[in-house]
Amino acid sequence: MAFAALALAMVVAGIQVVTTQNVVRAALYLVIVLAGVAAIYILLAAEFVAIVQVLVYIGAIVVLFLFGIMLTRAPVGRDIGLDNDQRLVGVVVALGLLGLLTWVLADGFGRTKVPAGSILRTAAIGDSILGPYVIPFEVVSVLLLAALVGAVAIARRD
Repeated sequence: MAFAALALAMVVAGIQVVTTQNVVRAALYLVIVLAGVAAIYILLAAEFVAIVQVLVYIGAIVVLFLFGIMLTRAPVGRDIGLDNDQRLVGVVVALGLLGLLTWVLADGFGRTKVPAGSILRTAAIGDSILGPYVIPFEVVSVLLLAALVGAVAIARRD
């Protein structure tokens, strides 16, 4: 029941992300989707991944989106010119991709079950994520910092 409620909220918010004509509201609907993913991780007893989801995606990426929206002076209100006449094509492509993805996953993982003892401790998850990938994580963090400083520098020139 909890998964169904979370999935429904995430689907509705995901549809709102791509159909709303207000950029700030789209970013806030994205927060709902990402928070739903974190809640599903909690349902799966993966609390560490849920906290990382909240810290990295909601706490950093969405804030970076909002900074970009504010610093580029994007129109905050409703913009009529953002819509086009290709919604039917988009729906057909989305349903086709959903069917293809469902078929591939059912074919690949049909009746496979996750073993009960496969849940790792938080320390093991941290070692597997950060062990071989410390340098790429640091490079990405410096890149994001440089992008934010560059956005502030460009915005201050005006």
